[in-house]
Amino acid sequence: MGATMDTGNKKSLNVHLNIVPFIDLMSCLTAFLLVTAVWSSVAQISIKPKGLGREVDEVLREDKEEVRASVLIQNERIWVGLSRINEFHQIPRKGGDYDWSELETLLLRHKASSYFAGRQDIEVAAEDEIAYQTIISTMDVAIAAGFSDVGLAEPNSLSARPIL
Repeated sequence: MGATMDTGNKKSLNVHLNIVPFIDLMSCLTAFLLVTAVWSSVAQISIKPKGLGREVDEVLREDKEEVRASVLIQNERIWVGLSRINEFHQIPRKGGDYDWSELETLLLRHKASSYFAGRQDIEVAAEDEIAYQTIISTMDVAIAAGFSDVGLAEPNSLSARPIL
């Protein structure tokens, strides 16, 4: 980038800036911005925190009266439970992977029950040693079963937690 100035008797200041490098840089940055913006909107997971934390609001206490569906992922099995009913189903691991079709069948049965008429919320929790892909696969199965409001919770704060 260069600039030339003529300081003659007429006191003219003619400056010629080479702005081509600026235009090149801005066009490259615009391309990266557009690619990043599209990628971040496509690759996001829409989750809301669920479960009861340390500070329980009155709103959450009132919501505790309704039946909530909870999924707990453990290393050997997946637990599906309903709060207030204390109904728990376990889906053991078969071979090296979880039985996703049995989980979907169970969640479809719960979704069709009168407890979840007009509701789409479910909470998912996993123990520490569970792989991230397993959590995402569980959320995908829950969404496929009709639970579009999937929340991620800590295992100790699930509304329905089996006594182990």
